[in-house]
Amino acid sequence: MPPEQRREQLIDAALEVILERGYARISIEAIARAAGITRPVVYDHFPNLNRLLHAVIEREERLSLEQLDHVVPEEPDAQEPRDLLAGGLAGFLAAVTNRPATWRIILLPLEGTPPIVRQHVQDGRARVLERIQRLVSWAVERRQLPRDLDVELTARAIRDFCEQAGRMVLTDAKRYPPERYERFAQDFLRLLARS
Repeated sequence: MPPEQRREQLIDAALEVILERGYARISIEAIARAAGITRPVVYDHFPNLNRLLHAVIEREERLSLEQLDHVVPEEPDAQEPRDLLAGGLAGFLAAVTNRPATWRIILLPLEGTPPIVRQHVQDGRARVLERIQRLVSWAVERRQLPRDLDVELTARAIRDFCEQAGRMVLTDAKRYPPERYERFAQDFLRLLARS
């Protein structure tokens, strides 16, 4: 197996072990078993467990932020604000269903999650909140949302609602499918616009 491909396999195996056992019970031995290889092969690519865990965090953070960059754009385009906000929820839930392991680590933190992982998640949440706040301000300026709307609290409510929707899709997708949340978001934004 080429080195880069083996590296990705080891990161995948480490992620699988984290989700099955939690951070406290992860080991090089468990990762090697999950990947179907021996411990020396793991050490050929990562000098120690911490470096491998750091690679998992870096990759999953990069992938999640790339997905969010498409969902919550830096600048709004020609879309209607309501469509952009509701479409953002739909895009986010699609990201969650496409990479559930990534989003489980972010939305359903395991007991014993290391501080560095928690910090990366908090930094990502803050970045997304800033973008949502800009989009809400833009929607208010375009008179698609009430002028006296509290932009900061609305942005926080949207982010928190999306995160909770992601958790429910991960834990009970039959009862809370993405389509149910999308319909609710459209209905809610219509009601808000009328006010």
